[in-house]
Amino acid sequence: MSETATDAVHPRFVKKPIFYSKGFKIALIQMSVGPDKTKNVAKAVTEIHKAKECGAHIVALPECFNSPYGTKYFDEYAEEVPSGVTCRALSRAAAEAGVCVVGGTVPERCGDKLYNTCTVWDGTGKLLAQHRKMHLFDIDIPNKITFKESEVLSPGNQLTTFEYNGVKIGIGICYDLRFPEMAHLMSKQGCSMLIYPGAFNTTTGPKHWELLARSRATDQQLWVALVSPARDTTAGYVAWGHSLLVDPWGSVLGALDETEGTLVHDVDLTVVEEVRSQIPIRVQRRTDLYDTIQKC
Repeated sequence: MSETATDAVHPRFVKKPIFYSKGFKIALIQMSVGPDKTKNVAKAVTEIHKAKECGAHIVALPECFNSPYGTKYFDEYAEEVPSGVTCRALSRAAAEAGVCVVGGTVPERCGDKLYNTCTVWDGTGKLLAQHRKMHLFDIDIPNKITFKESEVLSPGNQLTTFEYNGVKIGIGICYDLRFPEMAHLMSKQGCSMLIYPGAFNTTTGPKHWELLARSRATDQQLWVALVSPARDTTAGYVAWGHSLLVDPWGSVLGALDETEGTLVHDVDLTVVEEVRSQIPIRVQRRTDLYDTIQKC
């Protein structure tokens, strides 16, 4: 278990006794996911309420928290958004706890298409945002892992940001993390934080999970949170775990190991402007020579 997890008040929680004049407290829930959707959703709801007890204002769940991760599961576990049973449970939990819930991802059915979709709910249970994974996870590493989400899923076509209590936050899902252009556009739209529910595997996780989080935080000068399922070595797809929070300086301020747990930490928004004013790359970009633009 990581050093940050050992100083938890509760053995399943990581909590830092720091309070900021401008910011909020976030909880990243790294939960185990099994084949029983009802149990998975009930577990998520329970952890949302526990996070509220620790003072969290925003609670984030992992990718595919209500379903095993795998192309053979997406059709079976898919439901409509926002009318499906999982969305209704998240809406109710957000309202009862009075917190913003970044609902990891669920397999979404829309007509004859399936998406990997993150929903965001405010403290009254209202749907704030819906992000469909834009970059599908299609990779082939010989003798390691081959996976093609595109065999079953369709890609989303829109960037997704939302505002909660005056804070603008961008959403990406797992493989989206590898595309700095997407992060840059969300930063340009005024985001102070990017949250990525994700399930990197045990091949790419140790190589790139933390590296990419620190890269996005550093190149966009904002907070980055990655939220993974806990590792299950008996599953068909084994997640890396290691949910973490990175500040705009690129420092990892909190991290879990591969087991179940919740990382609770304060997000100091003053650090965003501190970094951007001291290292003003946002106004030093040579847009006369290059630029990143949004097409739709």
